[in-house]
Amino acid sequence: MTVGSYWNLCVDRHDKVYVLTMQKPPENRINVRYAQEIIKALRDIEHELGPESDGCVIIRGNDEKFWCTGLDLDEVEANPYANPDGFFPLLATLLDYPFPTIALITGHTFGGACPFALSHDYRIMNSKRGFFSMPPVNLGLHFPGIGFLPRLKLRPQIARKMLLEAHKWTGQEALADGIVDEIAEPDKMLDVALKKAKEIQGRAKMGVYSLLRNELWGEASEAFRKISYVHGKLTNTPPKAKI
Repeated sequence: MTVGSYWNLCVDRHDKVYVLTMQKPPENRINVRYAQEIIKALRDIEHELGPESDGCVIIRGNDEKFWCTGLDLDEVEANPYANPDGFFPLLATLLDYPFPTIALITGHTFGGACPFALSHDYRIMNSKRGFFSMPPVNLGLHFPGIGFLPRLKLRPQIARKMLLEAHKWTGQEALADGIVDEIAEPDKMLDVALKKAKEIQGRAKMGVYSLLRNELWGEASEAFRKISYVHGKLTNTPPKAKI
């Protein structure tokens, strides 16, 4: 058994579908250690499944109030290499992962959690509770590649609304604008995600899933790899405001 216990992260297995439940207070905010912990779990799952397997990974929040409220801005302010060592490698890992991934968006999804969600192949959102909002324009925050995933995965008007207007979407609105693929009642969300996972898990079996994904989103993947583990230059500006 390769997959083990992790810091503030629970991993459950449903045959070849793995469910990662984020359990980090407060609000599953991402710091270096937590990003690396998620990466470690993803790599352990990859190793356990083996090459050309029909697996799938779901990443969900631990309650109906929050999925993830973005980055630990105090750490980012204190450590200029926090994102290059944690957040950017996490996005690059998901964009290059050999198996399909589903973000099960159980609740509020703010800031860096939006590109985190967009880096998954599919998104299923709570139909009753939670907003999806990316506010870097309100925080004075930027990093190279911040607009790639909205631009590549969303319609131009929706990407503009997300990045330049910091719009807050409900689940119903996010579905209508193509940000999420499905919405579900809070008590049905996991069942809906597992059903979706079983529909798509076989697509990795021939070993080309990540190659084909990179044909679609490779610009974003390359951008995040270029600023991962880079200490020779600043790769993001510290936020000028906090939420």
